[in-house]
Amino acid sequence: RKNLMRLLDILLISLCCIIWGANVPVTRWCIDFVPPVFLVLLRIGSVALLLIPYLRPFPKQFWLVFLISNCIGGVNFVLLFLALKYANASSVAIVGQVGLPIATVLSVIFLKEQVKWRRTIGIILALIGVIIVIYKPSGAKLEIGLFFACGSAAAGAIGTILMKRLIPIGALHLQAWVSLLSVIPLAIGTYFFEQNQWQGLMNGGLLLWVAIVFSVIAVSIVGHSAYYSLVKKYDVTLVMPFTLMVPIWAVIASVIFLNEQVTLQLVLGGLICLAGVGLIAMRQNKSLGKEGLATTRETLGL
Repeated sequence: RKNLMRLLDILLISLCCIIWGANVPVTRWCIDFVPPVFLVLLRIGSVALLLIPYLRPFPKQFWLVFLISNCIGGVNFVLLFLALKYANASSVAIVGQVGLPIATVLSVIFLKEQVKWRRTIGIILALIGVIIVIYKPSGAKLEIGLFFACGSAAAGAIGTILMKRLIPIGALHLQAWVSLLSVIPLAIGTYFFEQNQWQGLMNGGLLLWVAIVFSVIAVSIVGHSAYYSLVKKYDVTLVMPFTLMVPIWAVIASVIFLNEQVTLQLVLGGLICLAGVGLIAMRQNKSLGKEGLATTRETLGL
């Protein structure tokens, strides 16, 4: 395994992080026009169509893939998009980082992973950072959206643990099936619990369609494929620290495009959380493996 990344690969992972970070306010803007579950259906359904050639062969562990698809596909994204609907994008980007600490804790419980003191400190710091971001003074109303963000991260972490029971499977093969198996539950959900989906889609105009295409092509397919290629080429502990740029770019993009306010509380909580996540990421989790950690990274709202 290589100990140093080529400049071209550093630029590639940096570009991925910018794209993923920018997608947070883009998604928040889209939710102003269309309901969140319907928006998830559009995104995942489009990915499923584009990845039809990768559906073969039929997965041997179909029901396990089905469970994983619900965790890292439908449930994860629905909760994330609900989070963006009810909370500001900057806070959601920070709170969503709790997914890696949750995955690490779950790996201790279910995979018997041994966590040494550095990663223990990382978990504690990440949780403290998230609590600071979520905390409201006495009498102030807590943002329910941030709890949705925690739920989204937890769903992704559970999906990551389930992935350890999979026999080796290609990244695009798995993504194709995750997308396909998420479509029906999402379609049922938006049909029974949402309304004015197509009207909202039409009201959004061309720019809304551009945003959806961006999330499908740039974020889901190009970004994730590039990331997996780098994870296979280099140690995860070399690649993952770069992804700490994602929430930073998300906050910057949210300030620029959504005119969100950055508070001292958000900055302080964000820095503490990212420091904790960085400690965890740089101490490779042997039980999760590189694919598991990569998937955890993807399920944090990217």
